[in-house]
Amino acid sequence: MSIREQPLASAEFLAVDVETNGRAGELCELTEVGAVLVGGGELHDRFESLVRVQQPLSRGIERFTGITQAMVDAAPEPAGVLEELAELARDRVLIAHNASFDRRALAQACERAGVEWPRPPFLCTVNLARKLAPLSRQRKLGALAESLGIEVEGAHRALIDAETCARVFCALFPRLCTHAATVGDALELVGTRRRAGKPPPVRIPREERPDLSKLPDDPGVYVFRDERGRPLYVGKSVSVRSRARSHFCAPSGWTEKAAVVDYKPTNSELGALVLENRLIKAWQPPGNKALKRTDGWLYLRCRFDIEYPVLELAEEPAPGRAVNIGPLRGKGAAEELIAQLESLFLLRHCGRRLRRREHASIYGQMGRCSSPCLGDLDPNAYRRKLDEALALFDAADDASTLLLGHIEERMREAAAERRYERAEVLRRRLERLADLLGRLGGVLRATHATSRLVLARHPVKPRLDAFWVVRGRVRDWGPLPPLPELEERTAAVLDAAQPGAGAVPVEEVDEVRIVSSWLASNEAHELPLDPAPRGAALSELVAAATAARRVSVAA
Repeated sequence: MSIREQPLASAEFLAVDVETNGRAGELCELTEVGAVLVGGGELHDRFESLVRVQQPLSRGIERFTGITQAMVDAAPEPAGVLEELAELARDRVLIAHNASFDRRALAQACERAGVEWPRPPFLCTVNLARKLAPLSRQRKLGALAESLGIEVEGAHRALIDAETCARVFCALFPRLCTHAATVGDALELVGTRRRAGKPPPVRIPREERPDLSKLPDDPGVYVFRDERGRPLYVGKSVSVRSRARSHFCAPSGWTEKAAVVDYKPTNSELGALVLENRLIKAWQPPGNKALKRTDGWLYLRCRFDIEYPVLELAEEPAPGRAVNIGPLRGKGAAEELIAQLESLFLLRHCGRRLRRREHASIYGQMGRCSSPCLGDLDPNAYRRKLDEALALFDAADDASTLLLGHIEERMREAAAERRYERAEVLRRRLERLADLLGRLGGVLRATHATSRLVLARHPVKPRLDAFWVVRGRVRDWGPLPPLPELEERTAAVLDAAQPGAGAVPVEEVDEVRIVSSWLASNEAHELPLDPAPRGAALSELVAAATAARRVSVAA
């Protein structure tokens, strides 16, 4: 007898819940799974386990779930956890709150780990409550449980949420039995309906997929190719094998054409990011056209291609003659920082297009703008004020101290001149700006302000990549060489570098963003290249990096 033909009253159910790293799409990884066996309207056995992840957890998801990086680092591998859960799910109906998310997350995790998922039927408690408890307006798990008289002990941990979900199901189970005799009837009654015109996903059988067995569990770039060897898709991961598998969870247009996959290993995630970006630009594979940025980093930038440049906020650094500050986190705080700089240095508050005015704008009338729109302001005078503002971000250190010190100095000058009202305004601005800078995340300096040698490490193995980042641009990179070669390549990079900020070519904008964003999000050993480091300094850098994770230098 199939599961669908079983009598509903005697069927066994498994309430499940998963916690993830909070990322979308292929970057989604399980951090914890919980399951509760339900039969006869009662709760029975329980299963709970943390799951090791590849990508580091964000601070936000750690606060939200209470699952820390240390906890998942000590957790078992996904394959073992998922095999045990798959055995529990076999020949049972799964219950979940917002079941489509849990079903997708479990199927993707099993695909990535190489575990055969039994694909059991799912009942969603949201749909169940919509059908059988229409007066319960709140559909969130905790609110729904309380409306049914169920005491909620906590939230956002897998086993706790699975138990709450199981109790909600048990409360609604008698009503469900009055409307459905078999499991199939219940699934038909409360099952998720597919949107009209949207075809079901086509899964590619394992025997028809490219051979992924030779891919390593190391950082690097993988390339799916068609029968003629043409690149279809280029991707990167800190574990090439598991990421390549995940593409077959929800096949795209190119997956059906993939005949072979090869890879290029790196020693770090940063190396994989840089290599992936360069290969995509060189080959332009069709599967990479729809990629979207999801990292949330922003850049405060100023482009010098107009007479009176303005400060603006964007997701990408600006190419050509420009100053890019960041990466920054927090759009609201970054926009307020721009407004503070504009008022403090009398810069334009309007957009790039300058409209001539007969009278000053409201900012000009308040003395918070130099009003170039009136047509009588020397561009050189405006540029001097702009350069004064941008100079705060041109140092190797974070600009917060310089910016606050600049306001303190102007406040003391106003007080010395007995302009006490002006000094009080600046004091309030200082307090507001100190709070603003405390909320603003990221790196508050220009991307071209520092030149450095960066050593990025393998997530597990004793390996390092070296990056020579000069004025924000990657001039050279590769596996960490022996010390004599490291000295030679460092000297060659500095000899080839031109003085000054320079202009970022259009084709390198993505790479500047990738490197600066990664360095803002991850720990790496760095050594300033201005002034040029001596051999002893390079030796100390390598020694510190090697001691940190017992990393060995390439022979």
